[in-house]
Amino acid sequence: MPFSGQTTKFKLIVAYDGTQYQGWQVQKIGTGVQEKLEEALAKLSPGNPRVHSSSRTDTGVHALAMVVHVELPRSHFKMSARKLALALNAWLPEDIRVLSAARAHKDFHARFDATGKQYRYFIWNHPAMNPLLRRTAWHVPRRLDLKALRAAAPFFVGQHDFQAFTSNPGYARKSTIRTLTRCDIKRSGSLLTVIIEGDGFLYKMCRGIVGTLIQAGLGKFPVEEIGRMLEKKDRRLAGMTAPAHGLVLWNVFYDKQVRRRQEETMTAEPTNG
Repeated sequence: MPFSGQTTKFKLIVAYDGTQYQGWQVQKIGTGVQEKLEEALAKLSPGNPRVHSSSRTDTGVHALAMVVHVELPRSHFKMSARKLALALNAWLPEDIRVLSAARAHKDFHARFDATGKQYRYFIWNHPAMNPLLRRTAWHVPRRLDLKALRAAAPFFVGQHDFQAFTSNPGYARKSTIRTLTRCDIKRSGSLLTVIIEGDGFLYKMCRGIVGTLIQAGLGKFPVEEIGRMLEKKDRRLAGMTAPAHGLVLWNVFYDKQVRRRQEETMTAEPTNG
């Protein structure tokens, strides 16, 4: 049997506009997206269900594909996965939506099974800000050197100590070494998109990378200086931290074995109910 005898595990894909939230996690002061999702789940299932996420996002950061899992008691919850998504969205505010729900294998863990993530950062590079993008893109009015941006991006790819590009999270970290597999710059008119993929991310690391790229594109320092920033491991020597509102958790990756278990579980789900 794919499930324990007492609970059924569900995998949810959650999207949200983070403008009004103090990040993903439940907060002592302010409201986190997790809190809103757990409140909605409590309307459908007893026992104050807790959700476990694949990632954490900071205040003002958005997500298109936050993966979470939750276990619900089988004795009281017999709703199908499709109806679960619909029911949750009926209780959630408009800036949070469950895009999909599926029954998950009993061993699935949204965070520990994740093998990588993709973030995207949006920049509007035009003298006048596009008002339709004011909540989801950083306005950089000065002209950017796209050639310099694209020359700077590859410095971040590979395994590095990203100490110079992360902020202090307020707790001790075992390591600041991470591996990036992608750092690309795409342009469509005035809209720039920085695509960053890796096996894990440090506190404000993506925003530190983007801020540094933009300053290189503005000619604040030569692109070769980024290599020295990585070597020095000093946050004071690297570029600025880009604003939160341009950043989106775009995708979370799982290896083939985890996806295969998930597909087998979905196949086993009954269609009634």
